Amino acid sequence: MTRDNDADVVAELDRLDQAVRAAPAGDTTAQIALWRQVTGLEHWFFIARGSAEQPRPFAVAAEQGPMICLYSSAARANEAARTLGLADPEGDGVSLFSVPMPAAIDYVASFDKVGVVGVTLDHPRLGHYIPLVNLGLLKGWLEGAGQ
Repeated sequence: MTRDNDADVVAELDRLDQAVRAAPAGDTTAQIALWRQVTGLEHWFFIARGSAEQPRPFAVAAEQGPMICLYSSAARANEAARTLGLADPEGDGVSLFSVPMPAAIDYVASFDKVGVVGVTLDHPRLGHYIPLVNLGLLKGWLEGAGQ
């Protein structure tokens, strides 16, 4: 069983979300800090769609195109599934899966082959997104931190 991400790391995302929303137009400093925090998560969580043997991550149709919904914790993924009507509100837990970092970056990036254009964080709670083509930045930050 995968442990959930550290609650303090997840809570910091809420603080950074507020900073992004308060930042002046064109200032990406807070967005960069938010996505750097996302790279600090141990696992990326996803709401499972499809079969248990071959789950796919839940995605939403956005103006830009399909976006995979990435969750910073199992609790937030469960909350989102219930909010979005993907789970019986009185039923058992929602089917989730997680991918450890940094493999999660490559996992999400692989969906470009099926037309996915981005990933959105903690949808609909936060909803910040990054295009798949920019996931290399996240990977670079991790590789730079490991040096």
